[in-house]
Amino acid sequence: MRAPFRKSFAGPFGRSDAASIVSRTMKVILPDDCELDLADGASGLDAANAIGPRLAEQAVLVRLDSGEVRDLREPLDDGARIQILTTRDTSDPDALAVLRHSSAHLLAEAAQRLFPGTKVAIGPPIDDGFYYDFEFPEPLTEGDLERLEGEVKREIEEGRTFRRCEIERDEARERFAAEGEPYKVELVDTAEGRITLYEQGDFVDLCRGPHLQNAAPIKAFKLTSLAGAYWRGNSDNAQLTRVYGTAFFSKKDLDAHVERLEQAKLRDHRRLGKQLDLFHFAEVSPGSPFWHPKGMVIWNVLEDLRRAENARRGYEEVRTPLIYDVDVWKTSGHWDNYRDKMYFFDTEAREYGLKPMNCPGHCFVFSDQLRSYRELPMRLGEAGLVHRHEASGVLHGLLRVRHITQDDAHIFCTHEQTEDEVLGCLDYAFFLYELFDFPVHAELSTRPEKRIGIDEEWDMAEGALRGALERQGLEYAVSEGDGAFYGPKIDLHVTDALERSWQLGTIQLDLQMPERFGLTYVGSDNAEHTPVMIHRALLGSLERFIGIVLEHTGGDLPTWIAPVQARVIPVAEAHRAGAEALQQELVASGVRADFDTSTDTLGKRIRGAEMERVPFVLVYGDKEADGDVLSVRERGKGVQEQTRAVAFELIQSAAKL
Repeated sequence: MRAPFRKSFAGPFGRSDAASIVSRTMKVILPDDCELDLADGASGLDAANAIGPRLAEQAVLVRLDSGEVRDLREPLDDGARIQILTTRDTSDPDALAVLRHSSAHLLAEAAQRLFPGTKVAIGPPIDDGFYYDFEFPEPLTEGDLERLEGEVKREIEEGRTFRRCEIERDEARERFAAEGEPYKVELVDTAEGRITLYEQGDFVDLCRGPHLQNAAPIKAFKLTSLAGAYWRGNSDNAQLTRVYGTAFFSKKDLDAHVERLEQAKLRDHRRLGKQLDLFHFAEVSPGSPFWHPKGMVIWNVLEDLRRAENARRGYEEVRTPLIYDVDVWKTSGHWDNYRDKMYFFDTEAREYGLKPMNCPGHCFVFSDQLRSYRELPMRLGEAGLVHRHEASGVLHGLLRVRHITQDDAHIFCTHEQTEDEVLGCLDYAFFLYELFDFPVHAELSTRPEKRIGIDEEWDMAEGALRGALERQGLEYAVSEGDGAFYGPKIDLHVTDALERSWQLGTIQLDLQMPERFGLTYVGSDNAEHTPVMIHRALLGSLERFIGIVLEHTGGDLPTWIAPVQARVIPVAEAHRAGAEALQQELVASGVRADFDTSTDTLGKRIRGAEMERVPFVLVYGDKEADGDVLSVRERGKGVQEQTRAVAFELIQSAAKL
């Protein structure tokens, strides 16, 4: 058991410091624009107390108008606009994140108490929960999760207060080294900025925070699974045990979350891929799907849609190599900024790299000829196969692969054409997402810390994207620092049937790569100019998009993209010839129809078609053989008896996009 950390936790954040400077004041601005006067150096908790004791009791977090979140115990800046989140903000992502972060610390305390000798690594909040990575003295089993969960619940009932303190780096290193915590020592050595610790019970952790005041708001806690994870995601490092869990402000919210998890298991695209015979994965090529014939139907329908819509919108199709001399990647900037995600090899005394992106290839297509402003905008499209190295621990079916096929395009245009071209990309994206009933929201990602180019170019690029979003009348969030290394971007997120958000499309503005590759066009002034380059992928990758659509629909794909759109089932052997003729007639009319040749019972064959999610099932018996009526089972709508003409019209209409 650790000795409690007895350094004063009042420190620079304690009430005593603020109280001692009675002659100086500061103010903060609340969401209703009211100003709140406080003692200089006041914390978020001081602000909450100044408003009222009930608010202070329920407060969990401070959020600035920039979106930055701060621990309640941290000092506020004079003039800051703040929002105090409380236990009533049960669905706010930031409030949930701090609740789950504190829950992860309770888990770490429980792990070290139940399993002495356990070493702790990191424990952040994530979407829908949290995890903590441990090095246990002995392997953990699923049964141990119940013990851990019970111990955390005991801690909550017993009561835990979270206390925060700054500490000198050398002191932190000495402390964690003495406790035999090598992962914490490494984190101390690599941490930027001030070093902070949090203490609850007999557990002290290196952590930036923020955290709850105490464990009382954690009304529902559940551990969900175990997994392996390499320290810092590097397979050369030690493999740790990752314990996943979640927490909520109410049991009702936890119950709803558990129900969503059960639904997610039923909709898991890996399960559906096997059930519907669409694809499989094998260790002979990790992270690369093997597509089966039915899966390729879905793939080809999306490809046909991409090609037809590209042509309608003025794109020209190109195809570029997979392998390039390494100097290409040095010119593009990928060598300095993306090398860890790439595959390289040597042959004939030259070093090559498999492309992780299609952009350099499209630059070479553009530069092959002298270009005129009359040729712009030039829109080049390619279903480009790329390869990106993903650690084996993060590979996840179709959603995280190494073998990626993008619905990629690059637009070369003048500065004056930029906003209109971005608007065209947005219109194209919304058209595609509406086909699958996906709600969409946009996010503008701005310049990252690691980037190429000068600030003036980034100002222009970010301004052009903002202008396009605002002209389109779209509400959008801003994600500071999440742009690509070569330019800002608009990311398009969709929400699926389980209310999960997925980033699909991206529209990226690039002023750097055309200059690096020496791309020019002759303007109306007969002078050479550098074009603007717009990178855009709207489905993202076909692999990932198909995985998302499978989970969104639960396998009940829209009829126009279903591998089998209709199945004809003969009642008995005597009906076989007529049923097969009906199937051939459907195929001739443009419907992807098949014919059930099995000898199973009629009920089992109908059930088999339902399990395969076939949109239309036609049972062919005496009545259908003798008359003009067909018995049609439409997925989700039951059985209807229709004349042959009406049945064909119904199926053909659904089968077409």
